Amino acid sequence: MNTLASPTPAPTAPETAARGSDPDSHRWYPKGTHITVRGLTKRFDGATIYENFDLDIPKGKIISIFGPNGCGKSTLINMISGILPFDSGRILFEGKEAWETRMGYVFQNYREAVFPWMRAIDNIRYPLQYLDIPKGERQARVDRLVENFEVKFDLNRYPYEMSGGQQQLVSIMRALVVDPEVLFLDEPFSALDYETVMVLRGQLQAVLTERQVTTLLVSHDLDEAVLLADEVMLLTKRPTRVSERLAFEAPRPRTADTTVGEEFIRVKTRALEIFQSEVRK
Repeated sequence: MNTLASPTPAPTAPETAARGSDPDSHRWYPKGTHITVRGLTKRFDGATIYENFDLDIPKGKIISIFGPNGCGKSTLINMISGILPFDSGRILFEGKEAWETRMGYVFQNYREAVFPWMRAIDNIRYPLQYLDIPKGERQARVDRLVENFEVKFDLNRYPYEMSGGQQQLVSIMRALVVDPEVLFLDEPFSALDYETVMVLRGQLQAVLTERQVTTLLVSHDLDEAVLLADEVMLLTKRPTRVSERLAFEAPRPRTADTTVGEEFIRVKTRALEIFQSEVRK
């Protein structure tokens, strides 16, 4: 069960006066933060995965999560998204609870994520039925995504008639059609061929950059983790903490040429050093 921390007591008169005119002085998370995690604890069968874990995720940035096997990368985004309950702690989205926040989630296994009895177009439209928006706006959102991702295949096909890359693209479009405040990507390209991955990476980063969606990406591919991210967050072994956060500020769009640049090599090398240090422990 999620255990929420007690509300912060109202400030006293001297505290209020000391704050002056700063409207953000009441915050217990840094200004510009979108996701706030405090005191997060999670155990599986007696094993501690996270204990009193704190984290701040900036708004509108793509954050890659990378670390040793079994450290709880997917567990972390599943707890933040509300899919997986945690033992104690609190997670807020600009002060709001998860149920008050629009989210999108792209799973690793596209075969289990898309609805096989629905056409591709109906899979994409599916979450819009839960939003209070006019029918015309629903279609406009789908049309924008079709244009953004330069969709060339027939969206009236059923999943079994599509390639793996096409099915995963449908999953990505379904996650984005709700115009999410936060997007979760759990190894979205790991089951796809390299050519398809290169195309989808390029299209996705363009859409996320344009929309400024706060994004958490779990990846086992270090090149991918660095290439797509504004920041690479490296995790330790269990009980998991953040070992280091590495900014990567290469201009977008990022391509294969980016991966041979000096800044990419520097960030990747440092990330690999931290990762190898953890694995050897």
